[in-house]
Amino acid sequence: MKDLLKNILEQNGSLTLQEMVMHIIAATILGCVIYISYAYTHAGTTYSKKFNITLLTLTVLTATVMTVIGNNVALSLGMVGALSVVRFRTAVKDSRDTTYIFWTIVVGICCGVGDYTVATIGSAAIFLLLLIWGRVKNENRMLLIVRAEQGLEMPLEGLFFRYFEGEIVQRVKNTSKDTVEMIFEVNRKIYDRHCGNKENLTQQVYQLGSVEYFNVVTQSDEING
Repeated sequence: MKDLLKNILEQNGSLTLQEMVMHIIAATILGCVIYISYAYTHAGTTYSKKFNITLLTLTVLTATVMTVIGNNVALSLGMVGALSVVRFRTAVKDSRDTTYIFWTIVVGICCGVGDYTVATIGSAAIFLLLLIWGRVKNENRMLLIVRAEQGLEMPLEGLFFRYFEGEIVQRVKNTSKDTVEMIFEVNRKIYDRHCGNKENLTQQVYQLGSVEYFNVVTQSDEING
């Protein structure tokens, strides 16, 4: 039994230099595909060139690690133990970034074990999906931000709820001794429908009295913390 375990732990696949080079080249090519896809789907302020380069290098790095591990069980267990102590705290600004991280890891693993067919077919499918739906953004919400004197709290709330016929949500209310600030959220289509058929909302707001400001903001993916 002891000899059997020793043989399992010490087994190691023999790769030629040509096979190793092919693994890295394949990972680099598919990493470039991921790079192009990320650059296309992340326009404006959401695009990070540093993160995109990281995706490319992560693909090659994963393939390199898989090439080193091969079918050596002892080495793979040691690698898992080493990586388990590493803690990543980089904040993911866009939910699509998680997809790209997993994409790079999967491609790296496939190339590292020499399964280029799965890596290519999978990457082609993901690239096509992101090409079609990758530029979808959440720009269908409007934020109405108003700041006025404390006495206008109830009149302002009543005005917004009457104007949009209850199809609006109050998200924030900040009050002080003299002022009140409120933020309302409404769907873009509902906002356009009501504002197109009724008296100007801005005029009605300022007619109530001492209103410091009234802002209308489109909530977009371009704004990230």
